[in-house]
Amino acid sequence: MTAAHVTLCFLLRDGADGEHVLLGTKKTGFGRGKVVGVGGHVELGETASQAACREVMEEINVVVTAKDLIPAGTVDFVFPARPEWNMATTVFLTREWEGEPSESDEIAPAWFPVAELPVDRMWADAEHWLPAMIAGRRIAVRVALAADNENVADVRTLEWVDPQL
Repeated sequence: MTAAHVTLCFLLRDGADGEHVLLGTKKTGFGRGKVVGVGGHVELGETASQAACREVMEEINVVVTAKDLIPAGTVDFVFPARPEWNMATTVFLTREWEGEPSESDEIAPAWFPVAELPVDRMWADAEHWLPAMIAGRRIAVRVALAADNENVADVRTLEWVDPQL
């Protein structure tokens, strides 16, 4: 079974108490109730960067342009108990956007200090790769979930080489 191609885009800004990242509480669909990154499926004919820009607009009502996306790496999610959930994820960061993030039907956005990510409310894998990517490490991660589709069974990390370089 082929993994769905998805994107995530993490907006970053400096705060009085250090760097902050924009995350959102998922209001509908897959991951409902969890704190997640902004993103979604890459549609037919789209590049990962085009999908990231579209998803940011749809989910938090701000404009990000492809030139302002910083490639951060990839995360392949493997769900042995539900292979139809497998995802190949392209991750971007950005410090540039237009507009103020606001709630949509899908996401309720909020800023979090990077040093205090709400990992207890996120997918269990996030703490294994998100802080490293935010810190500037470019990695390719493979996350295998446990049979409960919630907990992490295995995480493998490799240095990532951007195919566009």
